[in-house]
Amino acid sequence: MSDESVRRRLRALRRPEGLPPSVHPRSRTPADVPPRELVPLERAEALRLLGSAPFGRIVFTVSALPAIRPVNHLLVDDTIVIRTHDGAALTTASQGGDDAGVVVAYEADAIDPSTRLGWSVVVTGFARPVTDPALLARYRGMLSPWVSASMDHTVAIRPDLVTGYRLTTGAAAAS
Repeated sequence: MSDESVRRRLRALRRPEGLPPSVHPRSRTPADVPPRELVPLERAEALRLLGSAPFGRIVFTVSALPAIRPVNHLLVDDTIVIRTHDGAALTTASQGGDDAGVVVAYEADAIDPSTRLGWSVVVTGFARPVTDPALLARYRGMLSPWVSASMDHTVAIRPDLVTGYRLTTGAAAAS
């Protein structure tokens, strides 16, 4: 992909059109909602919240550019598990890494746009393909993909860095 085509794609993303004002990325929340405080979460609480979310976004590199995909996940023994299909960019990236895997970030959140309350968790770690037959069977039995493609690959992400924040009101942050 040429530099010019990347620039055109980025410009198009900055100018979303055809969305109603209520879902437009630049829509504003009511003026009577005060700014919120960002309160850091402990690792255990951040992982608990991430495990409660039905889906998240995985960030990895494709041809030296960041790629982000929405995926549903499972948190098992502090490991994030996702399923991918043959030919998926993440499948290729995780299989193409060395034994350590490929570095990824994984983000999940639950933020109410009206009240501006909620949480966000970002995990950074190594994604590796799951090859152990017993683990594959276990994970496949626990995690059903949301998309209709045949999800024959399973990727495990072991969180090395865990960062989480809760958006709270001033009073909630003080208590």
